[in-house]
Amino acid sequence: MAPKDEETPVDITVDTATTKKNDKDAKKSKQSNDDIVEDDNALSEEDKELKERLETCVSTLINENNEASVTVPIRLQALDVMVTELRSATSSMTSVPKPLKFLRPKFDLLKKYYGSIEGDNSDKELLFLRARLADVLSVLAMTLGKHEDRESLNFKLKGTKDFGALKQLGDTRASDDNLGSWGHEFVRSLAGEIGQEYNSRVIDGADPEKDEPFADLLGMVDVIVPFNVSHNAEAEAVDLLIEVQRLAKILDLDSIDENNYKRVCLYLIKTADYMSDPDDYAEVLDSAYQLFVKQEQYFDALRVALRIGNDDSIPDLLAKSADDKLMKKQMCLLLGRQRINYEVEDDEEEDELNELIGNEKLSEEFLKVAQDLDVMDPKTPEDIYKSHLAETGGFSRRRDAGGAVVDSARANLASTYVNAFVNAGFGQDKLMTPDNEWLYKNKDHGMMAASASLGLIQLWNVEEGLAQIDKFLYSSEEYVKAGAALAVGILSSGVRNDADPTLALLDEHINGDSHVMKCAACTGLGIAYAGSAREDVMELLLPIVEQEGSAPTTMLEVSLAGLALGMIYVGKCDDAVGGTIVQRLMEASDEELDHSHAKFLCLGLGLLFLGRMEKGEAMLEALRTIEHKISKFAVVVLETCAYAGSGNVLKVQEMLHQCAEHLEEGAEHQMAAVIGIGLITMGEEVGAEMALRSFEHLLHYCEMPVKRAVPLALGVLNISNPDFAVIDQLSRMSHDPDAEISQNAILAMGLVSAGTNNSRVAGLLRQLSEFYSKEAGHVFCVRIAQAMLHMGKGLLTLSPIHSDRMITSGPALGGVLTLIYSCLDLKSTLLDKTHYLLYYLTCAMNPRMLITVNEDLSWRPVTVRVGMAVETVGQAGKPKTITGFQTHTTPVLISTKERAELGTEEVLSVSSVLEGIVVVKDNPDFEEPSDEKK
Repeated sequence: MAPKDEETPVDITVDTATTKKNDKDAKKSKQSNDDIVEDDNALSEEDKELKERLETCVSTLINENNEASVTVPIRLQALDVMVTELRSATSSMTSVPKPLKFLRPKFDLLKKYYGSIEGDNSDKELLFLRARLADVLSVLAMTLGKHEDRESLNFKLKGTKDFGALKQLGDTRASDDNLGSWGHEFVRSLAGEIGQEYNSRVIDGADPEKDEPFADLLGMVDVIVPFNVSHNAEAEAVDLLIEVQRLAKILDLDSIDENNYKRVCLYLIKTADYMSDPDDYAEVLDSAYQLFVKQEQYFDALRVALRIGNDDSIPDLLAKSADDKLMKKQMCLLLGRQRINYEVEDDEEEDELNELIGNEKLSEEFLKVAQDLDVMDPKTPEDIYKSHLAETGGFSRRRDAGGAVVDSARANLASTYVNAFVNAGFGQDKLMTPDNEWLYKNKDHGMMAASASLGLIQLWNVEEGLAQIDKFLYSSEEYVKAGAALAVGILSSGVRNDADPTLALLDEHINGDSHVMKCAACTGLGIAYAGSAREDVMELLLPIVEQEGSAPTTMLEVSLAGLALGMIYVGKCDDAVGGTIVQRLMEASDEELDHSHAKFLCLGLGLLFLGRMEKGEAMLEALRTIEHKISKFAVVVLETCAYAGSGNVLKVQEMLHQCAEHLEEGAEHQMAAVIGIGLITMGEEVGAEMALRSFEHLLHYCEMPVKRAVPLALGVLNISNPDFAVIDQLSRMSHDPDAEISQNAILAMGLVSAGTNNSRVAGLLRQLSEFYSKEAGHVFCVRIAQAMLHMGKGLLTLSPIHSDRMITSGPALGGVLTLIYSCLDLKSTLLDKTHYLLYYLTCAMNPRMLITVNEDLSWRPVTVRVGMAVETVGQAGKPKTITGFQTHTTPVLISTKERAELGTEEVLSVSSVLEGIVVVKDNPDFEEPSDEKK
């Protein structure tokens, strides 16, 4: 903005006065209303006075007439007036501050004068003048300088250098040079330019590992970061440190204390989702971990450690919280929820703590919640089907006209699963527990599923469950016996028992001759020991993976054993297991790799590296050497599992690229890629929304195999979260003319609504059971979906993401993925003889309850508010964390997207997240309200 005609002659003395004047006249017509305010007629008296004062200061400072009386101290005084005016005005940035506006026309003049200040560095006054003027120019350049020239930063660096020289000369005036005194906007602008300058130096060849090439920039960073943190701009401080790759500096800040560490750590944790480089990702989370430990918030530190997959820090954290018994109990409850196999040793309460990690009390607490909510009565499959509502009158009459209704094996099998899932964990039902009659209404694999369902009905209750299952282990029917062996595994899913009955009972069957028993025992071990990384179990299963034989039964055993190993060592990157599975895939004949279940061997390998990102690279190279189409499938499965939940955009792009090829045959890897998109973006909201849009495109433009996998990917993205739009989409796809798309969509509806009792989905599924009443396969899928919808009578969830959507449970995600990959070929898995793979969902089943307990783990009902979780990261003040809440007294159920907070100040929770079992203690500062207030 150029000066007007009426302005003082200071500007006119510049050589290019005439050209400038012409430019000004040309610009006059384009000036905004804001600029017109500068016209003297429009200015208030105060503004006129300010403008004149500033112009006088500029002319005094520049001293264009070279008057001898204008000495350096007088110039400094003039400069001080400008500095004072600028500083006092910079504090508000709602509009351009007046001093800044009036000084803008003088910017070039001041720059020219700055360049003309010469003199040796021993003259303190001249040095001080030059340094102060550099600061003023730096502030003016914030709005006037060219963005790419980074003038503001350059002037500030020159000024800092001069102040440094002054300090060496013993001048103390340099100490008042505080960046913050120029205001937040200036600091923010400077931080942006520092990031750009840093990157340009790195591009020019500076080594980012060394501090020397960036010493001047880092000196300013060391001033800006504490300033930002102490002025509630923690997010900007973290951004700047990430920009200059010096995040470790945050750990040395004294300004991070008990008042603001939560905001800093929350921002760090959320920022990790956007780090594409695995090293950066680990560094950001590790910084949050260190800050939590520094603030003695060991529970939150444990949450971050589990997010990184750093199990080695568990003993250290438990040792540090040795004095706080409640904190230790809460940490052990979290380890139990995450299915971490850890033994506490050398602790006076080790037995109790190990019980909590081993989930030994889970069944007891779950049943107490069920009693409290009055849902203990067993439900029959008919209570779920509600066929009296679904069938039209005409349909009923036609059916009755055909004579007696015949029990079909497929319908009975479906009822077995519905009964097992709905009554899961309740210990009683109306089909299996009263007598053995139902068992013999099934045949072969149906009997196996029926006897295995006992394990699910008695879920987590090892003592009682074993008593009921025991008699079937000695049955003369091989399938009943196999089902009982599987039931033992299901029963103790995620529960640690000193006697370790599962291993003792299944050991003999693993090494036996019976094919069915081997399959059941492998699956049972996989479910029982998911995530435990037990070497003794691995030694049992490895020989089965290594066995050779051309019979299809052999490959089935190999695949199920491989899957079980993947579940047991989920996310552990174990070399022995990985090496054995890859070796087996390399040595297998084409005929073996064509087996319908060979893909589970690939999934087992993928699960081994679940969420471990770049650690799976070596295995990927080995898989690429296999000369069979399964090679592509295995590579995609491993890559998507490794980046599960990371939100890595580059990997999503790779997977979309895989889907772009138009293949009619041999497109299994494309189906895995579609599921992979859902898998990578799950748990990260922005990515999940983008993925939904990508799926729309895939449905429009891709071939059939890709379309068939889309409903499954939608299921992965919204496990136990019946989002309206997603249910709508799946409902449309469930009527697709292609049988596989519609079956997958039906099962995905079950997965999305698992354990929610969602009435809309219940209605849709009832309509589908009528619509497909003639299609046995479809009806079976509808029944399974209904079983998932009403799972545990609405008290369970399958969602693998917990602890306020921060941690993903490996075994839970593995269990869901087993179902998803079974759906890629329903005809030969769930609709054939390996329907018992459905029981892998047990690993993902968890009560969605919130119970508050005392120190001795006895119930303590307190008031809590439950509402939809609101994102509060980086927001100012103390924003509300939930919206649309209702107040309840614990125990209470919490769904996937909900969050709870205490509704009373009477107690404090040990855990920062109210989920599962939460230990509460009395608030020492709480005062009872007086009677008058009441």
